[in-house]
Amino acid sequence: MLVAPSILTANFTKLNEEIEKIQSADYVHLDVMDGHFVPNISFGPHITRSINHVSTIPLDIHLMVTDPLYWIDQFALDKTEYITVHIEANDTEEALKKIKEKGIKTGISIKPNTKVYDIVPFLNDIDLVLVMTVEPGFGGQSFMEDMMEKVKELVELRKQKKLHFIIEVDGGISDQTIDICKDSGVDMVVAGSYVFNHKSPKEAIESLK
Repeated sequence: MLVAPSILTANFTKLNEEIEKIQSADYVHLDVMDGHFVPNISFGPHITRSINHVSTIPLDIHLMVTDPLYWIDQFALDKTEYITVHIEANDTEEALKKIKEKGIKTGISIKPNTKVYDIVPFLNDIDLVLVMTVEPGFGGQSFMEDMMEKVKELVELRKQKKLHFIIEVDGGISDQTIDICKDSGVDMVVAGSYVFNHKSPKEAIESLK
């Protein structure tokens, strides 16, 4: 299992130390919120550039924004491996093309009320599908187990169509929910509170892996 701790729940007054604690993970996950697409604001390009500078592992950037086309250039950093945009946002197709033009892997995300059917036209051309297992916008929510049906549907579509995207889930991930993720076919998990509130973030990451 690939693990991407969400920096959203880190202590931003000790950002260097917090990033150092998670260097055994596979990615640093960054939830970028614009206060419009979701009712919260997180951080922007300046802090992301700081994280890019100090991290030794690649960045997995999740744009929870209404207009992703406006933001892509600002998050296309040298350690950015994935940029994920929402099917529910504006200009999704153009945004995915722009990410690809930057030489960055493309991701598409769906909220809990969005069906897998809505992203089927994009599956041939993307590298990652992010299934939200909570309502996006805030950390610390409970895991929505019924979202695993979407994961299983994606696993079947990937097999049928011989595609290669990975399946990521975000929300409520802990040692209590990791097994159902694995059994459903998840390839990568985003974990915020569980990792950063753990007495040993390294142990938390290992328990998920």
